[in-house]
Amino acid sequence: MRSEAGSLDRTVEDRLAEVGQRYTAHRRSLIAALAAAKRPLAIADLLTVLRGVPQSSAYRNLGVLEEAGIVRRVITEGDYARFELDEGLTAHHHHLVCENCGRVEDVEIPGTFERSIDRTLERLARDAGFATVGHRLDLIGRCRSCA
Repeated sequence: MRSEAGSLDRTVEDRLAEVGQRYTAHRRSLIAALAAAKRPLAIADLLTVLRGVPQSSAYRNLGVLEEAGIVRRVITEGDYARFELDEGLTAHHHHLVCENCGRVEDVEIPGTFERSIDRTLERLARDAGFATVGHRLDLIGRCRSCA
């Protein structure tokens, strides 16, 4: 596990250097919190884990990490943003988004279904003259607590 964390830190440091940024202590804390999470986290969730980090600093650092392709923003109902590590640092997955409370859960779908989605989306893109680089699939509904 330690080597995985070290590898993640090296990748993050390299990506930040590419955009002229440093891997500061606050950014390391954000990356560690997101890496440990089982789902995308709202800023309030992050601030609970990262005691002592000012909200403005967290937002500013998340913006830098997003710009560097390290973190991605997941928009939920009501425009609540959640943050997670970019799929290039983790694994491809989709989301279950609660339209009531905004909770987001990661979900992986079976490989055969994923390949079917890929083929369908590629065909749609090709017919539209659109060059795809990936896809996101968010299922909107109500979580167990809100159902």
